[in-house]
This record gives sequence, structure tokens and C-alpha cells, in this order.
Amino acid sequence: MKFTIDWLKDHLDTKASNDEIIETLTMIGLEVEEVEDQANVLNDFTVCEVISAEKHPNADKLRVCLVNTGSGEPVKVVCGAPNARTGLKGVFAAVGTYVPGVDFTLTKGNIRGEESNGMLCSERELMLSDEHDGIIDLPEDAPVGTKYVDYAGIDDVVVDIAITPNRGDATGVYGIARDLAAAGIGELKDGAVKSVPATLAGPGDVSVDFRFGEDEPQACKMFAGRLFKGVKNGPSPEWLQKRLIAVGLRPINALADITNYISYDRGRPLHAYDADKISGQFHARNAKSGEEIVALDGKTYQLDETMCILADDNGPLCIGGIMGGEESGCTAETTNIFMECAWWEPLLIAQTGRKTGIVSDARYRLERHADPEFVNPGLELATKMILEICGGEVHEPVVTGEVRSPEKIIDFPLAEITRLTGLKVPFAEAKAILSRLGFWVAGSGDTVKVNVPSFRPDIEGKADIVEEVMRIVGVDKVPVDPLPRLSGVAPKMLTTIQNRRRLARRTLAARGFHEAVTWSFISEKEATLFGGGVDELKLENPIASDLTDMRPSLLPGLLAAVGRNANRGFADVSLFEVGQVFKNDNIDGQLNYATGVRSGTAKFAQVGRDWQGKANKVDVFDVKADALAALDALGMDVNNVQVVAEPADWAHPGRAGRLQLGPKMILGWFGELHPALITELDLQGPIVAFELNLDAIPAPRKKASKAKGALEISDLQPVRRDFAFLVDGAVEANKFVKAANSADKKLIQSTMIFDVFEGEHIGEGKKSVAIEVTLQPRQKTLTDEDIEAVSKKIIAAVEKATGAALRG
Repeated sequence: MKFTIDWLKDHLDTKASNDEIIETLTMIGLEVEEVEDQANVLNDFTVCEVISAEKHPNADKLRVCLVNTGSGEPVKVVCGAPNARTGLKGVFAAVGTYVPGVDFTLTKGNIRGEESNGMLCSERELMLSDEHDGIIDLPEDAPVGTKYVDYAGIDDVVVDIAITPNRGDATGVYGIARDLAAAGIGELKDGAVKSVPATLAGPGDVSVDFRFGEDEPQACKMFAGRLFKGVKNGPSPEWLQKRLIAVGLRPINALADITNYISYDRGRPLHAYDADKISGQFHARNAKSGEEIVALDGKTYQLDETMCILADDNGPLCIGGIMGGEESGCTAETTNIFMECAWWEPLLIAQTGRKTGIVSDARYRLERHADPEFVNPGLELATKMILEICGGEVHEPVVTGEVRSPEKIIDFPLAEITRLTGLKVPFAEAKAILSRLGFWVAGSGDTVKVNVPSFRPDIEGKADIVEEVMRIVGVDKVPVDPLPRLSGVAPKMLTTIQNRRRLARRTLAARGFHEAVTWSFISEKEATLFGGGVDELKLENPIASDLTDMRPSLLPGLLAAVGRNANRGFADVSLFEVGQVFKNDNIDGQLNYATGVRSGTAKFAQVGRDWQGKANKVDVFDVKADALAALDALGMDVNNVQVVAEPADWAHPGRAGRLQLGPKMILGWFGELHPALITELDLQGPIVAFELNLDAIPAPRKKASKAKGALEISDLQPVRRDFAFLVDGAVEANKFVKAANSADKKLIQSTMIFDVFEGEHIGEGKKSVAIEVTLQPRQKTLTDEDIEAVSKKIIAAVEKATGAALRG
């Protein structure tokens, strides 16, 4: 929201300096984002006189001017303005001057063989208006050599503040002045608007009605309009144009400038229609499917049944509360106008704005809630300005519908101010603050009644009133007290899932992954590829056309990041994310996942080429190790985790697996990305990934005693024995490890597979699997008989579990 200090002082009687005003704005919650001093921007431009203006020898439309700048010898300037002439007083910019209207710094030039040492400026080049048909032509008495800002009295300061969505009242300069007055920066001037009597009888030949169906959303709740006859729609006055230009608006014509001015001045959007272009009955209704309108920005917009429009018998004239139509717009030839001032439902305006993509000043204000009590006063203010600037005559207003702000009276205990903020504000001061902000306060005891004004629908309860008092008193005045010192150990603060998310992040970062944070929303195509895309997970109001579905997996975001890195020359990346996925729209369908992706040669402790040897590509075993390492850090006994050759839908069917504690307790998946999926997402393989469901990990069992048992380390030499088995090729190797370990849990320390061999002499469909078993004696050194006995147990357990036969 932009405004000038001079504009602010139309509503605020203050002697405060600009710096005091700017500092106070931020302190009361209207954060200042930018301050622009127009005098500084135009400080280098001076008043000059053209001594002579001769035709350029090599160009018909150019003149070579000698310019008296008041600072020494005349300066030669080549100028193409049609009004450049001898004796003209204008505005001069020397070499090295920054020209804001065209955004460049002047340099010494040579134009068609003639030297040019500066510029004679137009109003557009100084951002004073859009006029650029000629250079500025000043009166004959303008003093040569004087700074133009001093001569023209340009000393205003433009302030740009940030408006939060709940502060629709602060989208007008008057509302900002009200807040400053409440903070003690001057007195708020009377903003009451007087009714303007009609000069023509009755409402005229334009009437308005509502045509909404019973079950249709009704965005327009109140409509006030007024018919004007015989107006003259020429340029607006200079003061009005300067105000609009200062806040970044382009002056168009008197009628458009008046509506823009009131929109900024009071936060009250209006719209003017050429009454001669309205055919038949003027009405508000929802659009019909297939209707379209060419708006004032020259673009054609498709309408649907959820959008409210203002229309006549021929069709749409305006996208209600958003933007008017080109067909009914006012031009220089307009003499009869119909001025509209309506109240619109903020949520429905926001929805229409998102669908059309139009970001207009009207939408900005109306979706933040315009004051319903200022519909008629807004129309009266527009009437006053139109009659003063454009002349003409006016009919009686026509009003359809009614919006009354519900009377909202809150019982407010004064002690809440101290309880919630620590501030000790006397009753008289709190009452004065609230009264200056537009609230009505009654009572004088410990609890008073506060009536909320119509322009503050965001005030719902006691805490909101406390916030209003606090921001005006000053957030910097809130006392800062240290928390009390604890006498013992602090209780556990994090929940189980919070701890799991933290541990998962630390573990994966330690394994060389980089953490990524991606959108919770993805496209329908991506959602479908990863098991989503159902209607219940679609967003009603997506922020972008490619972010329409809640993500069923973290992989789409991570794989998109892998693709972006690869496109920029970084093909070897390891990324992980810990976040929520959405399986359905129930609370138990929102799960916490830890997901990692490796691509190219981004193996653990190795990325890219190395002088010691060829870089190896990532494979399924890399992410299997990552997933098991994460589970181990989360307190799982990975020896009990079952690895099953059941791939996820996104994985390569022969190079993937599932981690589980039984068929009903699935912990996650790992594997190489399916080739078809790699092609569909336009990626380069190999890419491997894992997913862990942090919510599926069982809670640790509570132990009766927190004391750990004594560490037992044997001083006896371990014994290692190798076994080779012949088995069907489809048998999983993991079964060998589990079976061998179960043969004698006290004696067998570990089992590992060290060789898998397949060949013609082994037999078709067969393979040889060799395991190494480590025996760790604890009581005595093992004899040959002891070793032979446990070996038989191992062979028997493996043969029973896998159907294998010991190789001779």
C-alpha cells in the first residue's frame, strides 16, 4: 500500500516529522517496506532556457539546441521534441544524471554527427505524468539554474507499507491516519461524508436487481448506483494526477482517476460504466458456463457459474469486484455514466481472482474486507468529486440489497492486557487508544464492554482487543522476563515422532545425504505415478496449475530436484527429506516418512571419479544400507528386520525389496527406480531410493530397570567356518543368514554371504551360495567335536529353511 506524506496529512493533523511518522508506522504493525523521497530522485534536474534551436543538418525531426543551464557556458543538446524552440524554459538533465522515467543514466552522445551533452526532459521522463509528446514548457519567469524540485515545490515522500490480510481498513490512507492518531501522531480529521442532493428527479432510466439462484453463491450482497448526465470526461486536475503518479498509478481520465483516488484514499473500490452502453436491465448474477468478457486490461477471460458478474441484457459488463469490461468502459466521449459502489463477499472475490489470475486494486481491497458501512458514503464521495471535476447533473441513488455489520460487543476484563502482554496500561489510556481506533468502550469497572467497529471484522475476542492496545502502546514496551531457573532436569519435551524425525535427519546427513525441503503439493500426473491422484487428495484452491494434489510420497519432489541438478551439470547427488505424505484425507492417512535418493555415482563415502579407481554407479545395496542404518539409529534391531523381494510400485521389479517385521508391519521399501518411471520423468539413471514409514516403527518396550548389563567380551579366539550350498535360483540369500544364525544363538556371533555362483555345470535354475559363520566361544576353547556338532546344526537349519543341499 503506497501513499504520500502530503496525502496522509489530508486526514491527519500532525506536526510530526517524516521520520517520526515512518518509525511509528512500523511500531504499530504497518511495516514500512520502502520510503522514496521524490525531491532526492529529481534533485539533479535544473530549470534551463533554450538560447537557440536550429534544425539538425542530418535529420528532419531533430533540432540542435544551445541551452543556458545557469552554470557557465551554453550546452549543446540534440532534441527531438516538436515543441523545442528558441526562448523555451524547460528542465535540463546533465551528463551523468539518472533519469527515472526511462531508467538510465545519461552519457555524452553523438546523434547523426552532432554532439549532445544532456537532455531536455518531458514529464514522463521525470515520472510526473505520462505526457511525452513534448518537453516540459515552463512559464517565462521560471528562474534559470534553479533546481526544478525547488521551483515546482516537489518535496513529498512516498511510503510503501505491508498490509496483513486482516487489515482491510488499512488499504486506505484514512485508515492509516486513524492508526497513527491512535498512536499519538496528531489528530484524525473528520472523515464524515455528506450526502450530495440530486439535481435530477428520481433514479433515472437505470435500475439494478439481483438474479441469483437459491443454491448459488452470492458474492454481491449490496449494490448502490447513481446515474450522471452531461459529464465531461477530460483529464483530471493536476493535483489528482500527481497523487496517483506518486503511488505508481497511471492517470487515465477524470472518471477513472476519481475511482482510483477513492480506492486508495478510503479503501473503497468503485466502478464507472458508460450509461449509454448499458442495454436493458442492469443486474448482478452468476455467470453462465461459456460466457466470456474482454476486461479493461484488453484480455479475454472465460467465466463460470461460481463467478459473480454485473451484466445487462446483452451479457457481462464487469467481473464483479475484480475488473470492469472494455465494452462498457468510459472514454473521452462519455457524457452519461452509471457509478457503482457495492459490497462483495471477500472469500468469493478471492476465489474468482485466483481463477481469473487478475490482481487488481479492487480485488486487493475487497478480499481483505471493505467496510460494509461505507457503501453509500463511498458513492456520495464519488458524486461530490465527479460534480466538482466533471460537472453535469445527477439522479437519486438506487440501492439493492443491504449489508449491516453485526453488532459485536465483547466483555473485556482489563486485567487481560497485563496477563497476556505484561503491560500495565491504565484504564483511561486503554480506553483512549480503543476510542481513537474506532471502538466504542462503555463501563469503568474491572470489565468493560467494547463494541467493534464495522471496518474491523477481524476482531473476534478479548485477545484481539489486547493486541490492539499492545501494538499502539508499542511492542517494544512489552517487558522481557527470563524464564525461571529449573531446580532439576527438564522433562522430556519432544514427542516420539519428533525424535524419530530428528534422528533420521542426523543419520542420513552423516551418510552423505543433503537435506531437501519440497512442496507438499504436486501435479496430478506425478501423484498418479506414485499411487495418488485420487479425488479426496485434490486441492480445492491450488496455488498453481501444476500443484493440484497432496503428495502420496516424498519421491516426486526429490526426483524433480535430482532432475534440476542434472540439468545444471550435477548428475551425482544424494538427497533426503523427512516430511509428511498423504495416503487419504483422514488423520491416519497423514504419515511421516524419511526418504532418500542417490543418483549417478553418489555412493556412501564416494562421489564421482577418483584416482584410485573407476567410480562405481549406485545400486540397490547402497539404499538398502541407508535404510537399515536409519532404522538402526531409530532403535530397531536390524537383525530382526525381514527383507522381502516385494518391490514398491515405483521400483525395478528385480532390483528392489521391502523391509518389514511381518506381513502386516511394513517399515519401508528400497530399490532401483523403474526404467519406465525414469523415462516418464525425463531423468538419467541409475537412480536408487528408499522410503521409511516412521509411524510404522514400533515403540520401544519399557524396561523394568534402566541399568544396562555388564559388557561381556570373550578372551577366547573366534572360529570361522565356511559352508557352500546348492539351491534353487529363486531362493533369497537372506534366508541363509537367518537360518544359520538361529542354529545356535549363544555360540554363533555372525553370518555373512561371501559368494554366489551360477553356471552351466551347477545346473539350470540352480545357484551356489557360500556363507561364512563366526563362532565365538565364551566358556572354553572349542574342540573339534564341538565345532562338528554346531556345523551339523547349521547345515540342518539351512537345509530346512531353504531346501538347499550341502555341496561336496
